[in-house]
Amino acid sequence: MAASWLVLLALCLLLPLLLLGGWKRWRRRRAARHVVAVVLGDVGRSPRMQYHALSLAMHGFSVTLLGFCNSKPHDELLQNNRIQIVGLTELQSLAVGPRVFQYGVKVVFQAMYLLWKLMWREPGDYIFLQNPPGLPSIAVCWFVGCLCGSKLVIDWHNYGYSIMGLVHGPNHPLVLLAKWYERFFGRLSHLNLCVTNAMREDLAENWRIRAMTVYDKPASFFKETPLDMQHRLFMKLGGMHSPFRARLEPEDPATERSAFTERYAGSGLVTRLRERPALLVSSTSWTEDEDFSILLAALEKFEQLILDGHNLPSLVCVITGKGPLREYYSRLIQQKCFQHVQVCTPWLEAEDYPLLLGSADLGVCLHTSSSGLDLPMKVVDMFGCCLPVCAVNFKCLHELVKHEENGLVFEDSEELAAQLQMLFSNFPDPAGKLNQFRKNLRESEQLRWDESWVQTVLPLVMDT
Repeated sequence: MAASWLVLLALCLLLPLLLLGGWKRWRRRRAARHVVAVVLGDVGRSPRMQYHALSLAMHGFSVTLLGFCNSKPHDELLQNNRIQIVGLTELQSLAVGPRVFQYGVKVVFQAMYLLWKLMWREPGDYIFLQNPPGLPSIAVCWFVGCLCGSKLVIDWHNYGYSIMGLVHGPNHPLVLLAKWYERFFGRLSHLNLCVTNAMREDLAENWRIRAMTVYDKPASFFKETPLDMQHRLFMKLGGMHSPFRARLEPEDPATERSAFTERYAGSGLVTRLRERPALLVSSTSWTEDEDFSILLAALEKFEQLILDGHNLPSLVCVITGKGPLREYYSRLIQQKCFQHVQVCTPWLEAEDYPLLLGSADLGVCLHTSSSGLDLPMKVVDMFGCCLPVCAVNFKCLHELVKHEENGLVFEDSEELAAQLQMLFSNFPDPAGKLNQFRKNLRESEQLRWDESWVQTVLPLVMDT
């Protein structure tokens, strides 16, 4: 306890020095067309902020991107000489004192630390901030903007207090305090972006914040994967995960075979195996707003249908991502006694994830949104790869998933199991519903991220 108070005291004593040092730097002339982007989370798992940085760089801005560097961002970001990534250090929870005290110390530390990092960087014309997480970053970025003349742009992905409410309950004092904080400081921004029309309307009606809807769009690298690249990916993943390995070895030892494809030694030609399993993909951050017990129950029903003699393929289910509930669900998966369904939970490199989506037969989304106002970016990426999706229903899902057009919407495990049975019946069926959804996605001519960004965000940062 005493050590924690000493840390707080040291931070308070250092604050005047930080302000003085930063003020001297800010008195220098600010670089033209420079933007500071902030995400108080893992940069590698924050694709929308990566896309903002790439679009800003593409249109002549230099960008300093601050965030945690727990996983590798896209190569395009790392190789762009207009973008500098500045790593932040994440304070782990203290092991002393009440939980409220621990949380308070962490917030104070993050506020002082982020303030120091921002003050000793080249100030920008704009500070782009992802929210959530917004505590304490909204207040800190607003304060820094006041000091150096930067305009604060908040990109509302969701409400941070609603995510806290999943853990503590909606009426917990911390949740109510976080809601007040988010509303109060959110109103102090210069520009606001959000991910759905439903969120734009809610911000206007309940928080008196005017925002522009900037829908998530897939980046250019989310596309269907050519068959030879699929084979290379499956062979690579097969080295680490058994569901990707061939069930039977080829007669010719020079032939490469995965669970789904094979490459002939002489010609190098890659073909799909005739009796290949279907490949189902889901991605997650393993948080409370995604109930994977729904998918596991549907897979059990799918397994039983196969055992009952229905004409269905074996299934490989790949669930990608990192998060707090991963170990919990991994234990549940290990307890299942599947014979015709295999489940693996890899963490993929940034370059491999689009290739996997572009190789899959079906995507499943279990995101329900803590606020009911945001949309799952994983579905956007799947659609970019022309991958049909089954998604659990919630308030504003209709803004993205069109039932019976680009995928299906379900309410529970029973409905999901019935959809899997219908979509994979007589697999692979060129005339089936699955291929019809894929055809619809190919013909939809979706806007890509930068095309959408040029129409929505670029005029705002150029005009103001």
